[in-house]
Amino acid sequence: MLPPLDPVACAALADDLRDADYRSDRLREAWGVSADDAISRGMRIVAERALGGRTDPLAVLGRLFVLGLAQDTGSVAAALPRAGVTGLVDLGLAVDEGRSIRPLVLLRPQSFVDDSGEGEWWIASDLDETALQGALPESHVLGVGGASLTLAGLQLPVDAASGLDIGAGCGIQSLRARRNVDHVVATDISERALWFTRLNALLNGVDRVETRFGSLFDPVEGEVFDRIVSNPPFVITPRVDGVPAYEYRDGGMVGDALVEAVVSGVGAHLASGGVAQLLGNWETRDGRDGLARVRDWVESSSVPLDAWVIEREALDPLSYAELWIRDGGTLPGSPAFAALVDAWLHDFEDRGVTGVGFGYVLLRRPPSGDAPTLARYERVGTSLGSRALGGHLAQALAVHDRLDVVDDAQLAASVLLVTADVTEARHHVPGAEEPTVIELRQGGAFSRTITVDPGLAALVGACDGDLAVGVLSDAIAHLLDVDPHALLADLLPKVRELLFSGFLVFAASEGVPSEGGGGVGSAG
Repeated sequence: MLPPLDPVACAALADDLRDADYRSDRLREAWGVSADDAISRGMRIVAERALGGRTDPLAVLGRLFVLGLAQDTGSVAAALPRAGVTGLVDLGLAVDEGRSIRPLVLLRPQSFVDDSGEGEWWIASDLDETALQGALPESHVLGVGGASLTLAGLQLPVDAASGLDIGAGCGIQSLRARRNVDHVVATDISERALWFTRLNALLNGVDRVETRFGSLFDPVEGEVFDRIVSNPPFVITPRVDGVPAYEYRDGGMVGDALVEAVVSGVGAHLASGGVAQLLGNWETRDGRDGLARVRDWVESSSVPLDAWVIEREALDPLSYAELWIRDGGTLPGSPAFAALVDAWLHDFEDRGVTGVGFGYVLLRRPPSGDAPTLARYERVGTSLGSRALGGHLAQALAVHDRLDVVDDAQLAASVLLVTADVTEARHHVPGAEEPTVIELRQGGAFSRTITVDPGLAALVGACDGDLAVGVLSDAIAHLLDVDPHALLADLLPKVRELLFSGFLVFAASEGVPSEGGGGVGSAG
């Protein structure tokens, strides 16, 4: 039975955490960077040693709610003068064992950066395998992981009236969405997950997050939203006895059917112009490429959709199985690990799966019933790290929409700027005068590297906001002694791609806000 969440008690606890300076950077200072990294790998002893005998509120709360260690009752009471031990127990966050307080949850500070600036949340979740000293229970509610931070950073920083968070878990996507969306409905098949979502909203002073119990779109039947976000339980897990099915990651369907259900069904719940963003896995199966299968799902939607799908990485079946078996807390080398690997490999073999892709899906319902104009399915192998790319995605969509109504003559008459984070690298065979390879490298966005020919390199280098594309192309044709019409025809499609991917931007005089300018630097 989940305890009720008293808003007054949550506010008191938040005040105590604030007064204790309970922030991720302060904890990192307290126990050091190496200890912080060790915690992420499941080792807490380094942080314990670094804190030593400290009894200040930051150290006590760090041990209690980050490391999951019981703490002296008096120390906890001193660290939480407003909420007190009683408030902590009444909220269901800890157990009073007399001389010590034992945590029932983790409550970790989580820093973030988005287009509005830097911020910090307190995120409560279930005890992890480090705190439990064993494998996770199947009902486990996960805290903030790399995937959830990635999706939070991908959310568009564009204001909207209504939002939906499918499979809310601890609620981090709802918190992120509320920074731009007026009202968010958060759904999950786990009542405990919804409890954590409500708790985290209260602790962080975030209102207008409504929780509803149910699977996928069942709780919002007949409703539409301006923004939909989902980090669904997409992990592909064998549906056989003896294989744990964790609520936070396993959707209960065979293979990648859950992601297919979200992709093919989300359009009916998007308002005109609305955008859905989600993470997912997809199988390369029976010789059919995974990205091609995602395209099939999009095209099976009852509502035509714009689509931008990015596969960030792909794993072979064995690597995929090992990744998620370790994620559940089963260690390599044990008989249980070997049995689970065998079950996973049999499952993949039965469906003819030769690889599993992971990536990001952005779907948009065209406004006013317009036909879709964006169908982009690509592989981008760079890791995002902690970067927030929502602003880049929003800018790319805006540029796509503009280019859709700009013909080649208008594009040739446009004035462009090279983005400030773009550099150029030229590779020479020793002794050769001309480069054999010219690359443009992007420092921001998706950190793309593209190989270009001398004509395109010259054009990009000359885009300083002064002359139009067509004028520059004519000058370059003269220098290269090539046909100017043929060169322009070759360059314009490439310019469109560079504008979409953020290497180039329209100058401010062209009516689209510029994200920076300057010449192309040299690297290498």
